Amino acid sequence: MEQKSERPAEFVEALAKGLSILESFDGTRPEMTLSEVAKVVNLSPAAARRSLITLETLGYVGRSGKQFHLTPKIMTLGSAFYASARIDEVLQPELKAVVDRFGDASSVGALDGHDVIYIAHVSVQRARRAAAVVGVRYPAFATSMGRVIVAGMPDDERAAWLARLAPQALTSRTCTDPCRLGEELDRVREQGYATTVDQLDYGITAIAVPIRNAEGRTIAALNSSGYTGLVTPEQLVAERLPELRATASHIAHQLVRYPVLGSALTG
Repeated sequence: MEQKSERPAEFVEALAKGLSILESFDGTRPEMTLSEVAKVVNLSPAAARRSLITLETLGYVGRSGKQFHLTPKIMTLGSAFYASARIDEVLQPELKAVVDRFGDASSVGALDGHDVIYIAHVSVQRARRAAAVVGVRYPAFATSMGRVIVAGMPDDERAAWLARLAPQALTSRTCTDPCRLGEELDRVREQGYATTVDQLDYGITAIAVPIRNAEGRTIAALNSSGYTGLVTPEQLVAERLPELRATASHIAHQLVRYPVLGSALTG
């Protein structure tokens, strides 16, 4: 979320509080009490209570005893974006073609702060590793898609992004050293793709390429991933990189026909 000094005069604090509460529920916090919600989102108990009651009245939050939880209605917010941006028409067929050819999994992701949000995904894999489903968010520094997007930033933006980064190890192989990450981003920018092995979770080897808008700005990324031990980064580069680049180029051209999706990815 933006710092207060950067917020416009029209900024609605109450709405921001409500959205922060919705975002606070996840796999590690599927249910929370009022006091837990207040602590997680850094609100007073009174402010958290008002927001929770409003969200409960609107049907986005439910309650079981003292525990609050999200309801299925929250999915309508994501499905509205999915439908309005025409994800089914633009991205899903492209990802399915990649998976039909190579197997494994393929995704499109966009940057949100220091995270990558998966906005489209196709997979033939089973539950061997962290689930990559539409709407999930992962630390960008540990993903091939995140590295590709950050590598495509202007130098000053990338430096500011790295300066604010507080990386934490997710596996024993996760790179958390800012200098090494900076060097890796330089390498990604130069070669035009990123590969990762067990950075986000054990068992994930992935390759990603940028998706650029008409001005040449990297606005999203396309990846293909497989199970570590069955594929290597060298194999992904040799076998999948040309197809991924062609698919990313086709998606970029499609954005001209689907401006809402292009605008959404641009931010």
